[in-house]
Parts: sequence; structure tokens; C-alpha cells
Amino acid sequence: MLTHLSIRDVVLIEALDLTLHPGFTALTGETGAGKSILLDSLGLAMGERANAGLVRSGAEEARVTVCFEAPPHHTVYDQLEEQGIPADKGEPLVLRRVISREGRSRAWVNDQPVGLTLLRKVAATLIEIQGQHEQMGLADATTHRGLLDAYGIKPALLKKVAQAFTHWQDLRQTLANAEQALEDAAREEEWLRHTVDELSTLAPQPGEESLLAQQRHSLQQAERRGEAVAAALSELTPRDRRSTGPAAALRAASRALLRLVPSTPADNTAPESDVLAARTTEALSALENAENALAEAESLLSRLMADTEANPRELEETEERLFTLRTVARKHNVLVDELAALLAQLSARLHALENGATELESLRAATQEARLAYEATARELTAARTHAAKKMEQAVTAELKPIKLEKARFLAELQTLPAEQWSRHGMEQVTFLIAANPGQPPGPIAKVASGGELSRLMLALKLVLAGQSGIGTLIFDEIDAGVGGATAAAIGERLHRLALNVQVLAVTHSPQVAASADAHLRIGKQTRNGQTATHATLLAQTERKEEIARMLAGDTITDAARAAAASLLEPEK
Repeated sequence: MLTHLSIRDVVLIEALDLTLHPGFTALTGETGAGKSILLDSLGLAMGERANAGLVRSGAEEARVTVCFEAPPHHTVYDQLEEQGIPADKGEPLVLRRVISREGRSRAWVNDQPVGLTLLRKVAATLIEIQGQHEQMGLADATTHRGLLDAYGIKPALLKKVAQAFTHWQDLRQTLANAEQALEDAAREEEWLRHTVDELSTLAPQPGEESLLAQQRHSLQQAERRGEAVAAALSELTPRDRRSTGPAAALRAASRALLRLVPSTPADNTAPESDVLAARTTEALSALENAENALAEAESLLSRLMADTEANPRELEETEERLFTLRTVARKHNVLVDELAALLAQLSARLHALENGATELESLRAATQEARLAYEATARELTAARTHAAKKMEQAVTAELKPIKLEKARFLAELQTLPAEQWSRHGMEQVTFLIAANPGQPPGPIAKVASGGELSRLMLALKLVLAGQSGIGTLIFDEIDAGVGGATAAAIGERLHRLALNVQVLAVTHSPQVAASADAHLRIGKQTRNGQTATHATLLAQTERKEEIARMLAGDTITDAARAAAASLLEPEK
């Protein structure tokens, strides 16, 4: 509901702050006092079009701020969350609009800047104005189905229809996808078979590229090690007979030194000879040791050669497999590791092509079964809506006669939609129609009724649909125009009854309507220092009687008018 309205510098209003309460509040005042300015200001906060002419003379900008309270489950919170606007459930919702003297407009919701489109959407979930010239809410035919459902349809049936429609549509989409896939596969059947055969023969495995690359690297390393060992061994044992290896050289050196060693010992050998013989023996021993070490090295290299012997064929096969996988992957524009998945995907398409006719028939049968189930459930909803529409028509009609619309006829029309327009909401469109006078064909609410009739019709509809639209504040602008006496009293009684479910504000010239209110605001204007300003006063009980007496008698308030005002107020208090 609307809890606070703050207006700054709008036409005749310099500064006005109103705190509003639940129930029915009447707004009264003399013609020209500024009641329309109050509604225009509220319209600004709701996102209506504005112009620089609304800015009070001498001011730089006009500013309007409104505060609302909404229950935690209200749809406005979902709306704000979608837009990323912070809103704590249970905390006031603040809408603000500023119009500059140049006509520029800015808007905020909870201190977050927003566009006018979003401001209107937010406001439309919180407040509704029913005026002489502009009707919103119930005049919008797109809301009628939801209102009828809220009035007389069980939520379980609505949910059942929605689920049946969703199931049908899901199957329809699945069928369409299957038909498209089969059509695509049929166009490329030859390529598909060739590719599946190629990939099946290749049999790629996930992770195979990395494994082959590691294997190739290991084989290449083994080949390089074998080449190094072979080169070292060839230096020790050259295959070329014309080359002498180190072993032959050592043996030749030993033979040459052996010539220095006498075959028999000599007598009376000179000391010099002894030294030479010892050194020769020592050199021969060293050559023998070198020859033995060389033989050991040759043996070690031979064993190492056997251990590190590379397998050129295995390396060739590994490289061939790796390069083939990479070539095929490039051909299909995928990674090597994705080839296995590609094979599975293309195999499935080929399988669908080979078995598609059977599967499609099964899917078509399931889709048709789902459609029939939806139609059966939707017809239940149609029957329930037909019953609810008759009940609503009777309820609205019962409210029309006391408010001087006894000749009007209200209809809740169900129009069957073509199959392509069926939805999760059923198979029909709901439209509220009105025939204002006998003999006239019924037509859309907003086009058939006159201003005053339309406002009263809206009141009757609101009474029947009380609290079902989610809107917490209703404002009626001169709903009593052109009526008086018992009709005005009936309007006031209905506004009071409506306020048991929603907050109601009514701008009125009728004392009977004003007397039915729970609270009473008097709009007036006063002149100070040559400037005229509009103000609003919450009236106490005595002040209410005086204001209602003024509404009854005019400028000169008589005792009879005061007595009449008291009689109007007393039954309600």
C-alpha cells in the first residue's frame, strides 16, 4: 500500500508531505484547490509523461517521492531482482521522479537510477488509478484471463494444464529435432558412411595422442643412445681392415718392447742393464693392463649395445599412427582427443538414419498422445472457466444496480483460440465486455462505457475481484461524477467495503462518499506573499463534519447542513 507521498515544487504545490494509512481515504476540496495536481504528481512517480510546465514558478525542478509497503510474496520483488535493484522484503519501496525546468526527467527506485519503462512496470504492480479520462488495470484485456482464474479456478487445475502443455511442447520440440536430424543425415548419407568407416578403422582413443607422443620421444631417445654406443664401439673395433684399432696398437707396442727383453739372463750384467730391464717390464705390464681394460670396455659396450638396441620399425609405426591421427583431426577440424567423440556422434547420426523411421513413428505417437492429454485437461479448464465466468457475471451484475448501472450488462467472454495460439494457460482468450444500454452489442470495457460509468463499473469489478490482482492501492478520481443521493451513498459503501481488502483513495465531490471514508484529507490553497500554494490537511472528526456540511450546502454552511453531515457520519462511526 501507499504509505507516504512527498511533493516538491509541482505547479501550485511548494512542499507537501502526506502519510497515508490502510482503509478508505477521501480527498475533498473546492474546485481548483489542487486535487488534480495531487494526482498528476502521483502520476509522475508512476512514470507518466511529464513536461516542464509542471515545475512550480521560480523553482529549478519538481520532485515527487512515494513510499510503498508490499507483502514479501509480492511480484515486485522478483521484478526488481531481475533488474539487479536491491529490495529487502518488508522494507519500504521508494519511487522518485525529478523533472527539471528544461523538461529533463530522471527516475529512481530504491535510490537506483532507472528508465521510465521500468518505473512504470514497477508502479503498475503497486498502484492503480481509475479516473474520468484514463483507465488502467482492468481495462487491459491481457489481464482478464488471469483475473478470472484468480476468481474462480482452482490452482491445481491451472498447474495441471500448464504441465500437460509443457510436456506436449517438449515432445514436439524433440520430434522436430529428430526430423531435422534425420533430414540432415539423409542429405549427407554417403559422406557419413565413409567418415564412420574411416574413423572406425582408425579407432581413435581419448588420450592417445599424448601417449603416442611420449612413446615416440622415448623411441627417439633410445635410437640416439644406440647410435652413440655403436659409434664408441666402432672406435674400439673398427670394421675397416685397413684401420688399426686401439687393441691392435697395444699388441703391436707389446711385441716391440718384448724385443728388448733377453731370452736368457746374462751374467755379470751391468747395473744400467738391470734398470732398463725393470723399466721395460714395467711398461709391458702397463700395456697388458691397458689391453685388459680395453677388452673390458669393449665387453661393457657390447652389452650396453644389446641393452639399448633401438627398434626402428616400432618408431616408424608410432610416428605413422600419430601423424595419421593428427591429419584426420585437421581434416574434421577437431582436436585429436575429440576424434573418439566425433566417431560416436557420427555413428549415432548414422544409426538414426538407419533406424530413424521407426523411432520417428514412436515419437510422433507419443507427441500425439501428449497433445490429446493436453486437450482433455484444457477442456476441463474451459468448462471451469465457463462456470466461473457466469458466476462472475452474476456477481458484477449484482453490484451494478445500486450504483446506477442497472441497465448495463457485464460479460466475461471466452473466445476459443486456434491451435497455434494454445498455451500453458489453456485454449481460450478471456475478455471482459460491457453493454452500457439495452439493445447495444457488448464491447471492450474501455471503449463502451462513458467516464463516470466506466469508473463505477471498475468499482463493481474491483469489489468482485477484491485483492486478486496483487495491487495494494486503488485511486478513484471523481467516481461519483453525475450521481448523487442513494447512488452516491451506494458508491461510498462499496468503496468502504473494497477498502477491507486494499487501500482505497477517492477524490470526490460527494458528501455521501466522503462520509463513508475511514480518513479524510481536505485539499485547499492559500496565498502568502503573493504566492498561491496548495496544501492538504488530515481532518479530525469535527473538521470532517464541517467539510461535509460545506459539500452539502456550498459556501454558506447552515445548521441544517451540519446536522445532515452529522447524520451521514454517525452510521459509519
